[in-house]
Amino acid sequence: MADDLPRPLGANDFIAADPAQAKLGQLLFYDPILSGNRNIACSTCHHPDLGTGDGLSLGIGEGGVGLGPERTAGTGDDRIHKRIPRNAPGLWNLGAKDLSVMFHDGRLSVADTYENGFNSPAEEWLPDGLDNLLAVQAIFPLVAQFEMAGNPKENEVAGAVHNRIDYAWPILTDRVRHIPAYAEAFAAAYPHISGADDIAIADIANALSAFMIFEWTSYDSPFDAYLAGDRAALSAREQNGMEVFFGVGGCVACHSGPLLSDQNFHAIGLPPFGPGRTRRFDPMVRDVGHMGESDDLADAYAFRTPMLRNVDLTTPYGHNGAYPTLEGIVRHHLDPVAGLESWTPDTAALPDVPWLEHIDFMVWQDPRELARQRAAVTLAPTALSDEDVSALVAFLGALTGGASTEGVLGVPSQVPSGLPVDQGLLR
Repeated sequence: MADDLPRPLGANDFIAADPAQAKLGQLLFYDPILSGNRNIACSTCHHPDLGTGDGLSLGIGEGGVGLGPERTAGTGDDRIHKRIPRNAPGLWNLGAKDLSVMFHDGRLSVADTYENGFNSPAEEWLPDGLDNLLAVQAIFPLVAQFEMAGNPKENEVAGAVHNRIDYAWPILTDRVRHIPAYAEAFAAAYPHISGADDIAIADIANALSAFMIFEWTSYDSPFDAYLAGDRAALSAREQNGMEVFFGVGGCVACHSGPLLSDQNFHAIGLPPFGPGRTRRFDPMVRDVGHMGESDDLADAYAFRTPMLRNVDLTTPYGHNGAYPTLEGIVRHHLDPVAGLESWTPDTAALPDVPWLEHIDFMVWQDPRELARQRAAVTLAPTALSDEDVSALVAFLGALTGGASTEGVLGVPSQVPSGLPVDQGLLR
């Protein structure tokens, strides 16, 4: 097993973040000014009190009220029109230099497909000047209808997106430019910016990226200490779980390398529900995963292997948050088809949305679609004892960091726009 253990992570594995730029990014991250209706921030779905997620299987985006499991779907004309199709992932270690793909389906990756360094939903209209993959990722929720942009005719951002994706970013940039505190902070943090007119959407995205890297880089778990030579860092039970992970459990086949992810895509038959991330020509509610990006049938229902640092903090689990516990998602991996058959809808953490209930589990009424999902599963069943499963879950808990999980800058008490800040569940 020793040969299968990854090398330790260190500071050099991550993009360096300038503190002044990170502080600016912190304010933007918690500021609803970047949403179409000025009513939701990045932090709403990625809050530190919830492990940098939202604690829900499928999130409540634009139009919702509240935070985390307490968030409601809104009322009247402002209520949500659709659940977010996929689970809000944690933000840990997204500044890793070796990271090359993002989003559950991999629709953002490092590539020269459009001669701008990235294969992204913006294609050739991606703005210039983005520092890294995380900065690129940061600009897409801002223009996603059900996440932050809002619905057409509600605001100028949503209307612009409806015409072309890149038409909306200058509108958001202009909002930030006209807030003096932001203009001053950008000029202080970036040498190429001398005044408000110099601020571009790429600068906003780069600041968001700097904050997420500065705030949520984590490699100080007991497992990391063990890799660095402290053999007492893991308990006997956690070491047993590590042996299962890198041995008979076969977890390392996908969760490999220092980041504990092969950055590849695998169909593991997670129980489907919600609106799905349908393509324009899909005749049904479903989510085909990476095939939606690659157009390769071999990628049907395959989703990106997540990194595992701080996984114990990021419940629920899976691309749609199908399982609320680590044991649940582990047992599903051991026999995906059996897990699919035995799963029940009450397992999902879905806030009550009566006007969308007819959609939530519609896919289960389509036996042919369910048969396709079963047939696509690539994981063969693995037999583990209850003791092995318990030890494996303990090892996954030992991937939780120490001081790094407490953040550095925290939640600001206020933001330059003057809009309300999601202070959190514990404040």
